[in-house]
Amino acid sequence: MAKDFSLKSLLISLYHGARRRSRIFRNGLLIFDISTILFFIISTFFEDFWWIRGIEYVVTLVIVLDLVARFYISPNRLNFFGQLTTWTDLIVVVTLLIPALIENFTFLRVLRALRLLRTYHTLAELRSRYAFFKRNEEIVQSVVNLGVFIFIVTALVYVLQLRTNPQINNYIDALYFTVTTLTTTGFGDITLQGSSGRLIAVLIMIIGVALFLRLIQTIFRPAKVRFKCRQCGLTRHEMDAVHCKHCGEVLNIETEGMV
Repeated sequence: MAKDFSLKSLLISLYHGARRRSRIFRNGLLIFDISTILFFIISTFFEDFWWIRGIEYVVTLVIVLDLVARFYISPNRLNFFGQLTTWTDLIVVVTLLIPALIENFTFLRVLRALRLLRTYHTLAELRSRYAFFKRNEEIVQSVVNLGVFIFIVTALVYVLQLRTNPQINNYIDALYFTVTTLTTTGFGDITLQGSSGRLIAVLIMIIGVALFLRLIQTIFRPAKVRFKCRQCGLTRHEMDAVHCKHCGEVLNIETEGMV
């Protein structure tokens, strides 16, 4: 019983603690998440070699161990199965273990990109330690969201068009089409084929372009801070604002000064 308590305490400390080893552990998980996404991209350039399958089994083992550990220390194990990251991991594990049986659904591995949203906890720690992250929280989150969105859309295009579209032979071809569509450049040298391809293109143009422009606007617009004005309720102000630009009310925004 003492060993069980010790193991659970250690895992809770690693996943939720504030000590240096806990931060290193969570940063390691972040690096693993990013590495698996890069591996899924790079593997599209190769055939089904034995070393690819070997790496996939290693990735599967790490994901399963992470799932078991998070389930073990979860204060509410019923709610654990209602979390998005839990189901994305389970789906990715299934596609890795039996790809031959569900070949048409291997694109579900792209859900692994949603794990990057978990980095917000890591970013919160970085904001408390580094002024840069504190000043640019919204920009960093928008960059993460934009990267996740582009990756998922690209992977969807790649998997659904790979064997039916001779213009798309690897992930880079799909990425090229996605970015040119999202930026409304549309060179036209790569087009999606079939009814499903045209439907994807329509969804990218209608939904994707609007979201893409919104995220780009958030990234490149001047940095502001959130502080609710007591007089008019305006919540976004310049970083060095003394008065509310809407009503003139004196603001008392905590600031470390302009850098």
